[in-house]
Amino acid sequence: MKKATDHRIIVFDTETTGMNMTGPHYEGHRIVEIGAVEIINRKFTGNTFHVYIKPDRAIDEEAVGVHGITDEFLLDKPTYGEIHQEFMDFIQGAELVAHNAPFDIGFMDYEFSKLDPSIGKTEDFCKVTDTLDMAKKLFPGKRNNLDILCSRYGIDNSHRTLHGALLDAEILADVYLMMTGGQTSLALSADSNNEDGVEKVIKRLASGRKTLKVIRASADELKAHEERLDVIKGDPMWRQ
Repeated sequence: MKKATDHRIIVFDTETTGMNMTGPHYEGHRIVEIGAVEIINRKFTGNTFHVYIKPDRAIDEEAVGVHGITDEFLLDKPTYGEIHQEFMDFIQGAELVAHNAPFDIGFMDYEFSKLDPSIGKTEDFCKVTDTLDMAKKLFPGKRNNLDILCSRYGIDNSHRTLHGALLDAEILADVYLMMTGGQTSLALSADSNNEDGVEKVIKRLASGRKTLKVIRASADELKAHEERLDVIKGDPMWRQ
């Protein structure tokens, strides 16, 4: 059960009908997929939100090449208005985390305005965190796309061939936890040199892992240990 003091994070991603962010309202482009995962107190809860959305316009060929979603695939999918309340219930009051957040938030705000201008903007009811902005501060002057961050932190994204909102959200959640875990200095960049030739990466341990079994020394083992120490201390080399 969620408590008032819990830190609830929703890591999310969207796919859209186009990639152009320059025109007014991004030239009318719409969201076609939303994927989101829930983290509470730095632990995955298993709760996710994933939906494909039928837009009121065609998908640009460039966008299809990125995410593989076609107009035909979306013909029987719900409109944004049909899934809006469920989506709002999922993200309400959480900290939203996205990579290049202005892109995704801009599209969300446009969907809100198309549906009902009185809804307001995403930042009216959620704190927004941009992992791209975080990465630029951690790795200034370097490329910081999601694939490169996975390489830096030793996260396996080999199953990521096309962009998919839920898959990208799950991968980004791993990256975010690594970036904010207080141990990022131990992870060497993929494009940096390591003196011993071994790449040092941090692996996230499963929260449900078993505790280590502690085996205590027996009385005979402790006695043998003390006797061995007496022998060592009698060696003149030990006193040097």
